[in-house]
Amino acid sequence: MWIDYDEEADVLYISFRRPQKATDTKMTKEGILLRFKDNELVGITILDASKR
Repeated sequence: MWIDYDEEADVLYISFRRPQKATDTKMTKEGILLRFKDNELVGITILDASKR
């Protein structure tokens, strides 16, 4: 698992495998991006991370 935080953008990136390009992204109503490669969840991006 890889975790990276961009303090300037206040975004937390979590990748379950070596970071890779997603083929699809879905946003939840809470502002969390679910990143998929084909049908497999490969990462999560959390917007406004410091407020959570």
